[in-house]
Amino acid sequence: MHETNRDIRPADVEVIAPNLKRRLSGVTATIVRLVPVQAKMIAIAVTGPGLPVEMPRIPMWRLPFLPRNRWRVWHARRNTEMLLGLVLRHLFRRRIRLLFTSASQRHHTRFTKWLIGQMDDVVATSQKTAGYLDRPAHVVMHGIDTRQFSPPENRAALRERLGLPDGFLIGCYGRVRHQKGTDVFVEALVEILPHHPDLIGIVMGRATEAHEKFLDNLKAQVSTAGLAERILFLPEVPVSEMAAWYQALDLYVAPQRWEGFGLTPLEAMACGVPVVAGRVGAFDELIVDGETGAMVNAGGASEFAGAIETILGDREALGRMGAAARRHVEKHFTIETEAAALVRIYRNLLATRTGRADD
Repeated sequence: MHETNRDIRPADVEVIAPNLKRRLSGVTATIVRLVPVQAKMIAIAVTGPGLPVEMPRIPMWRLPFLPRNRWRVWHARRNTEMLLGLVLRHLFRRRIRLLFTSASQRHHTRFTKWLIGQMDDVVATSQKTAGYLDRPAHVVMHGIDTRQFSPPENRAALRERLGLPDGFLIGCYGRVRHQKGTDVFVEALVEILPHHPDLIGIVMGRATEAHEKFLDNLKAQVSTAGLAERILFLPEVPVSEMAAWYQALDLYVAPQRWEGFGLTPLEAMACGVPVVAGRVGAFDELIVDGETGAMVNAGGASEFAGAIETILGDREALGRMGAAARRHVEKHFTIETEAAALVRIYRNLLATRTGRADD
């Protein structure tokens, strides 16, 4: 067992998780979630910018000088990271086993296919993602911290603390943009809110500069419909505070038009909140239709409105769905399960007797 230590010695490191992007992304968030858990199982360190200072790390300048006392796994999640791993192995002759995780659900470019072909092993984050690869892959789906994301002890008191109104709260969280289907959520609520006086919608997230007009148009649409007090647009909050905002909800909606994986349904379900989601990304591998939520075709506001109406028509079933959602996440999607599955792959790579660099 290895305790997390930001001053970990390079000679002791068995696995390196590079992050070659300064701006926060889903890949960066994955590394931040996983590595502290994995560090209790194996000697792992991160390298690159944009990561918390307390994480075990190796400065990038030291990579070409890694001791050759052992083989190490280089766990890449981007093209740039696969490329750097190849440079370290072939140019600097470091003893590196190359692992790549793919979350993409699209056909890869010729260059990306070539890079993936140079890897010693490959992980896909869903069965759908694996289908886009030209080689066999381990399927290791993302997990979440079920201690942080858990049902609330007192939802009414939590709503009061967060300044939220009483009623039936339905939320949609994440970046505000067309790809994320924020407009689908708003249009669905505009359709159904007049028939449900206790229903309140919450849109939470940030619109980057390129999508500010998109957000302004949504707010204007809500205002024109006379629903400005019932569809709330709230600013993005730190990741550390997100669990409370899921816990305050009765229902979560994931209306994305496209998604690589998508953690928000898992975060909501872990908090005991059923989910209505489109059939994109890995959502149909995360949500049990009719048991932990409902699945609809992506992009159609009327289809989302119909699914929400059906759930609203049976509030007792909603409670059963919430409990089932929590059990489903605890059984299949914990961060510990994800971390352990990856560590098993690391150990298999480290036990391999042959490699593409000199022994």
